[in-house]
Amino acid sequence: MEKHNTSLTRFPPADMTHCQDDVDKTWHPVGSSWRNSDCMDCDCSSCCSAYHTPKSFPEDCVSVFDSKECQYIVHKRGDPNTLCPIYAAVGK
Repeated sequence: MEKHNTSLTRFPPADMTHCQDDVDKTWHPVGSSWRNSDCMDCDCSSCCSAYHTPKSFPEDCVSVFDSKECQYIVHKRGDPNTLCPIYAAVGK
C-alpha cells in the first residue's frame, strides 16, 4: 500500500492511495471522508468545521461547545437544562 503524508489543504497526487490526517495522524483511503478529533470534517484534499458557531442568542444565555457531539449548546445562564434559541450562526 502506497501512503503519502500530505497536508490536507492541497489536492492529493494522482498516484496516492491514502492520506494522513494532520491532527490525528490516522490514514484514510483517497475518496473517503472522516471527522477528526478537532471536529473537522475531512477528505484527502481539505477539512472544514463540522459545526456552526452561534453568534446571536438571548443575553441571558451562554454558548458552550460539546466536543463529543461537535456542536455548541446554547442554554440559560446557570440552567443547562433550559435551551435558548439561536438567531444567527456562522460556519459549517
